[in-house]
Amino acid sequence: MNQNNKTDLKRFFIKLAAITFAIIVIISVTYNLIFAEKLENINKFLSINNKENIELIKDKIRLEMKKGLLKNKIMNEEDKVLFYKFYLKIKNEFQEIEK
Repeated sequence: MNQNNKTDLKRFFIKLAAITFAIIVIISVTYNLIFAEKLENINKFLSINNKENIELIKDKIRLEMKKGLLKNKIMNEEDKVLFYKFYLKIKNEFQEIEK
């Protein structure tokens, strides 16, 4: 009976170690697939005061503007209405300054 208990205990600890290792691997893979890329993007955004990052952002904006100019329609109708209303509001505020 004592020998049987030791064997069962060995199996238990081997299974426990295997399950623990599997959980660690799953958590690590999940972190790397989901969170690491997002954290990297957040870190890039927060390090905006670097000269290199400023240049990268400028280049990205220029590239997106060039892509937009190649399209027939840049904005959808809802965005057009929103920008137009915003433009009129700003225009009215500037007219108030001139008076």
